[in-house]
Amino acid sequence: MSEYKPNRFQTFVANHPEIARAHKQLGEACHEAGPLDAKTRYLVKLGIATALRSEGGVKTATRRSLDAGASDAEIRHVLFLSVTTSGFPSMIAAMGWVNEVIDARSE
Repeated sequence: MSEYKPNRFQTFVANHPEIARAHKQLGEACHEAGPLDAKTRYLVKLGIATALRSEGGVKTATRRSLDAGASDAEIRHVLFLSVTTSGFPSMIAAMGWVNEVIDARSE
């Protein structure tokens, strides 16, 4: 499965490359700013994306968590932890997106 980039995101990047670059640089700086290892950082981002019900965020964080060594069980545990904070509907939506990424890797 390739990187999930909706058309509206691609259009924004094409129309505002300087802002897109600055946003990417800020994200990279924040990602490297603390003591958490890469796997933990991506699992935290998965929890945040789940709470926001961000399909792109969930899919990206899932792919990156897997690439950083997270297991399917660890990823699903993050979703279970989100249910009491972000709600059952958000967790169920995220579970569907996570399953899409995991299933695509199995093919």
